[in-house]
Amino acid sequence: MLGRLAFVAVSVEPLTDETVGTIALGDLRVRRFGFGAMRITGEGIWGPPADPDEAIAVLRRAVELGINLIDTADSYGPNVSEELISEALRPYPEDLVIATKGGLTRTGPNQWPRDARPEHLREACEGSLRRLGLERIDLYQLHHPDPKVPYEESVGTMKELQHEGKVRYIGVSNVNVEQLATAREIVDVVSVQNRYNLGDRDSADVLEFCQRDGMAFIPWFPLNAGDIDVGPAPALAWLLAQEQVLPIPGTSSVAHLEENVEAARSATRDR
Repeated sequence: MLGRLAFVAVSVEPLTDETVGTIALGDLRVRRFGFGAMRITGEGIWGPPADPDEAIAVLRRAVELGINLIDTADSYGPNVSEELISEALRPYPEDLVIATKGGLTRTGPNQWPRDARPEHLREACEGSLRRLGLERIDLYQLHHPDPKVPYEESVGTMKELQHEGKVRYIGVSNVNVEQLATAREIVDVVSVQNRYNLGDRDSADVLEFCQRDGMAFIPWFPLNAGDIDVGPAPALAWLLAQEQVLPIPGTSSVAHLEENVEAARSATRDR
């Protein structure tokens, strides 16, 4: 169904619901270990990857290893990550959830201007639908609050896109507790994606909000340990020990992907 795999490995066992557990995104359930598809683009998250074949192989291997949530954004590349996902994985497996985001633009490598105007979010959503080859995005996330736009307007546009059938569920990203509460007054938010890891716990209060209200908390940059010298397994074990947490480490290497999957298995096996 996924076409010819550019890489075949037998040493890593696929993840299952039993090995890593599952988490709800509305009425969807995914395994508590996803793949963040930012790093499959070029340097500075700009342009195509240096090795497109390896990027395709990483995506296909992720699905082969039991990962059924892939997180991306129109700004990754820009557009490149979504295009690679479509090329690698269509027709998509029935249980695969693709989450993407809108609300940032790109002016160059490592540059991320915000644009959460209603008209831009509509254009971004339409572009993601087209590139991914979807009629509806399972999880569409507002990438970042825009200080030039009232947050209520941005979230309200997300709600309109949902009512129009272009979006199944809505998530928000890079928010504080007050912004999350505002979003929840407007629409049913099923997930929050914030930076959170052993070395950066500034979003602990947002995680507590998610745990209390049953929302998935998707930490980005999950394996950073700051000054603590630990490998991926302890970092993942720390995250997975917390309720409602869904790590999405990313990579551009099949070998590194397999190491992360083994670390997730070890982390949950040793709990």
